[in-house]
Amino acid sequence: MTAAASLPDLPAAPAAQALQALPPFPKLSRGYRLQYEQVQSAWVLLYPEGMVKLNDSSAEILRRCNGERSIDAMVADLEILFNTRGIAPQVTDLLQEGMRRGWIA
Repeated sequence: MTAAASLPDLPAAPAAQALQALPPFPKLSRGYRLQYEQVQSAWVLLYPEGMVKLNDSSAEILRRCNGERSIDAMVADLEILFNTRGIAPQVTDLLQEGMRRGWIA
């Protein structure tokens, strides 16, 4: 994730919608699975009703949601991977959106 790279465009949460507290060790919710799709040359998040095609940075964040890594550890790992600093807000935003959509437990 470089300074120019970004997470996918996420819809803005309504002002009245309170943010849920993120779990200390995020994991994918039951029924959701990450898989690399050769045909699409991308990681996808599969669930019973369909799938979501992920960009590279979103896939790397969700790949770390295994219930064993803290958010701080995920951020530190991603900052090394993408050779950047200060991405905690982006990681937290994606995790919040994932919780809103039911992807994250």
